[in-house]
Amino acid sequence: MPFSKRRIRRSGARTNQSNNVVNSTRRKWIKLNIYYRIASAVVIILMIVGFAFAGLKLGSGDNSRSVYKTTEIPGVHYEIARYSQHISEPTPIDYTDLGHIPPTSGHHWPKWAKCGFYEEELPDELVVHNMEHGNIVISYNLVKKEDLDSLKKSFSDVSLSKLWGVARFYSGIPEGQISLSTWGITDSFTNVDPSRIQRFFQVYHGALGPEKLPCNAHPK
Repeated sequence: MPFSKRRIRRSGARTNQSNNVVNSTRRKWIKLNIYYRIASAVVIILMIVGFAFAGLKLGSGDNSRSVYKTTEIPGVHYEIARYSQHISEPTPIDYTDLGHIPPTSGHHWPKWAKCGFYEEELPDELVVHNMEHGNIVISYNLVKKEDLDSLKKSFSDVSLSKLWGVARFYSGIPEGQISLSTWGITDSFTNVDPSRIQRFFQVYHGALGPEKLPCNAHPK
């Protein structure tokens, strides 16, 4: 049966309407796709900028830490003691269960040593508290005056020692030995090595220990 012109026009109108709907939907999807791509690109850019800024901020805060590769980080790492409480002074504390000397964690006295170079022997119970604060403790048993003078100079040449450093005579290690310690780490050697001391300070000052507090912030 032949179609009438009226039916043909109606059919054409419906076809045009359908095409318009399809085209409109397609345009909407295209716009949404464009918006999605733009939004994704913005998010990626913001993430990149954020990571870059974070890295810059960390680096600017302490450039010295990034100087050394992981393989160059000094010292022997020890397991942290399961106990770390304040014990009333002058109660002696037994650190033998740690299995290393000088001790680098465990119970300690409520007070800690003030920054500086000491020619007398400071108790472990005192300086372990310094290590808990992220301080660097140099324990030395040097007999020769020239070695002691050299260590003093090396200590004072490290600017960080004024905020984070304590050096003490220590009879618990062999004669001629120097031990650099912080919370859970010790680097021991003989002969004064200024670059080694500098590196230990740069890597570890204020980095380890549950509390971060310079030793110039000393209790009265």
